[in-house]
Amino acid sequence: MNGAAPPAIAGRRGGCQQRVSGGRRSPVRPAPVPPPMAAGRRAPPEPGGGPVLLQGIFGAGATPGAASCSLVLTARELQVRRPPGSSGGSPGPDAALRLADCVGSVAFPAAAAAACFSVVCYPLRGPRWGSPARQRLERTFRVCLGPDAEGNLRIAQAWSRRIRELSVPAVPTQDGDSYGVLPRPCRALVLLNPQSGTGRALEDFQAVVQPMLAEADIATTVFITERPHHAHEKVRDEDLSQWDTLVVMAGDGLLYEVVNGLMERPDWEETMKKPLCILPGGSGNALAASINHYAGNDHVAKKKLLTNCTFILCKGLHTQMDLVSLSTASGKRLFSFLGFGWGFISDVDIDSEKYRWLGNARFTLGTLQCLAKLRVYQGRLSYLPAVPEQGSLPALRDPHAPVTNGQAGRILPPAGTEAPGALPTDSLLVPLCQPVPAHWTVVPEEEFVSVYAIYQSHLGTNLLMAPAAQLHDGCIHLFYLKAGISRVALLKIFLAMARGTHLDLNCPHLRYVPVRAFRLEPRAATGIMTVDGEVLACEPVQGQIHSRLCRVLSGS
Repeated sequence: MNGAAPPAIAGRRGGCQQRVSGGRRSPVRPAPVPPPMAAGRRAPPEPGGGPVLLQGIFGAGATPGAASCSLVLTARELQVRRPPGSSGGSPGPDAALRLADCVGSVAFPAAAAAACFSVVCYPLRGPRWGSPARQRLERTFRVCLGPDAEGNLRIAQAWSRRIRELSVPAVPTQDGDSYGVLPRPCRALVLLNPQSGTGRALEDFQAVVQPMLAEADIATTVFITERPHHAHEKVRDEDLSQWDTLVVMAGDGLLYEVVNGLMERPDWEETMKKPLCILPGGSGNALAASINHYAGNDHVAKKKLLTNCTFILCKGLHTQMDLVSLSTASGKRLFSFLGFGWGFISDVDIDSEKYRWLGNARFTLGTLQCLAKLRVYQGRLSYLPAVPEQGSLPALRDPHAPVTNGQAGRILPPAGTEAPGALPTDSLLVPLCQPVPAHWTVVPEEEFVSVYAIYQSHLGTNLLMAPAAQLHDGCIHLFYLKAGISRVALLKIFLAMARGTHLDLNCPHLRYVPVRAFRLEPRAATGIMTVDGEVLACEPVQGQIHSRLCRVLSGS
């Protein structure tokens, strides 16, 4: 059946009556004509805020003799009601299944020549305390018009197909062509690290993720990593055309491997159009927490966060995401989706690795230990503000001056003239051996407790570091803590960061500035540097934002 089926008319218990296009027809009566409205009276509102697309009376369950219910389908919801004039055996109070919560619907034959269609939704339900969480809700409806099994199945298939079509998220139009939706059926390559976090990634995938993906008609190929850089090599060398999306079930470190493996491919420009998805299976899960935040969901953790992120994958809406290109003095060039750090925050991240079995609680323990031995690091920090600062000089840089690509001795061509397959040009940066351009800002202080450049909202599941950040805002959110801060003040900052209110403390040692590029030059190779949670050798490094360089599954 193509398009919306004509409305059904009054039916009998456990079945339905509806016009069916094609094949044999069941007897139908003309739909009753409503009485004319009195002058000046407003017509009753349409259910769900939109026109009725399908309606009928069905059995409220898969078993014969189930109580009947009236279904009304609009563009936004499936309404379940007691049929007019029904007596006894009602299916309960009226309910509405929001199609925005629906991940799948399927039709299937049933006993006694009947057919059924089921609808699976994950609505947000709030507990008495804590944040709302998505919980599975499945409703099955029985179609039985008598001995015509084929006709019954056609009706069930028509409803199921229409529900699936209406459940596809609308692609936003206010942001050009940056949004898209995964196809159905969908094929996903899942890269899973069984050692991530507390070591439960594979178990959680099988218990939580796989059933939801099956309901959403997403077929998976699971690749289990066995060593460091295994995922990097897989996505760098594999023919990825057989999959519609790449899913990472691990911590942020595995997605860092995947991003850099993809950027090493000769066809990286085309491959980076394939949407990536992060499912939280690690300790920090910063990107997963950020995407959950961007989707407008309340803060959740553990399996609630995993369910939310899997639901986002099931709905299939994806958009573009910024990446940051990092160049080091030793000639490395890396691509980062989360953040670069030096000092206290990186110390906590790496020093707490030995407590990985604690999950996210490892960071609390690591913070307390690093506070006890608070260090100060010396270096020079420079940046290019996203918005020119008061009193700053205009850009004076010669556009024809050579620019390094973060690879020793390599000079890049002017922007827009790169050879096919060449990596994007770091057009805002000059070689690390040269001073920063005159229109950059050089921080006068050279003693820091911590420097962190973040491009997502969350530093960890419970740390809302940059509340204003977005997936493609073209901005690096640079935070630095100057030396002289007390342990108590530092602890207060991290406690407030759980709510994203740390800047409201107006701590004189904490500075925040949105930038487009930065450079950090340590005086000595001391302290831990990290990129997306992975250790980096301590040396001069600089980076710049590259807008909308990859795609990621998002909830909005």
